Amino acid sequence: MTDNILVLGAGELGLAVLDALSRHPKRNHSRITVMMRQATLDSAAPDKKRLIQQIRALDVHFEAADVVQASVSELAAIFARYDTVVSCNGMGLPSGTQTKLSQAALEAKVRWFPWQFGMDYDAIGLGSSQDLFDEQLRVRAMLRAQDATEWIIVSTGLFMSFLFVPEFGIVDFSTKTVRGLGSWDNSITLTTPVDIGRATAEVVLDPQGVKNQCVYVAGDTLTYAQVGDLLDERFGVQFRRELWDLDELAKQMREDPDNTMVKYRDTFAQGRGVAWGQDKTVNSARGMAMTDVKTYLAAMDVKLDEAL
Repeated sequence: MTDNILVLGAGELGLAVLDALSRHPKRNHSRITVMMRQATLDSAAPDKKRLIQQIRALDVHFEAADVVQASVSELAAIFARYDTVVSCNGMGLPSGTQTKLSQAALEAKVRWFPWQFGMDYDAIGLGSSQDLFDEQLRVRAMLRAQDATEWIIVSTGLFMSFLFVPEFGIVDFSTKTVRGLGSWDNSITLTTPVDIGRATAEVVLDPQGVKNQCVYVAGDTLTYAQVGDLLDERFGVQFRRELWDLDELAKQMREDPDNTMVKYRDTFAQGRGVAWGQDKTVNSARGMAMTDVKTYLAAMDVKLDEAL
């Protein structure tokens, strides 16, 4: 299907996608390339050198460019040398970068997988507390307004590890506290980057007619109450429950309006576009086993007594 694939970025998700593409049984003769900054490719830092060696071992080639500094036309000229481009450049990039990358993909007329590895932004809608999501909706509008460039969006829910980021506030190991957002019955979909990589590689190399649409992936979908129960079971202690309802989150927004984590919390608490069942996922349709939260917790090396 695809002979020449470009992956943008080699962070946690980019590496997972590169690894899955390189190992996929339908890779055949596909050439896989990763685009990274020249400074990273030339770096003498031990961690950067290990990263380059790890990528080389996957039989992956390199393309040098900076997605932040490059213009639309410069990026389009690079993209045009490939059949499929998968963007794994997402978190932390300046506002407007996702739009610029999609403009370049449209100009190059490649099969395009934009950085949309997250929520169902259509269901969340414009004007949510997390203003970063509005750009994702603008990207979707751009793609749907044309028919010359094929595109696929992979919606994955939250990276599973994000559930345990202390700043996010859902799971606090230091105080043995679990918090619900909006309601204990609200659900959230979570997927590990490794599983996102596997599902993305599956759609890239074996699309089975998937194009110009959003597909869904889910490692697990569960309520905040179920998260608490799994924590109690895993660690053999009762985690303290604390509900951050809509009033509490509105208060947090007023007090700290520029805090990205507060914006995420308030958006997830609305209960729209952040969870879906396995019945609508590409992994379920194709019989792909995924890591659920119980399995993820079992593998976590956390000692509660040391965290206190």
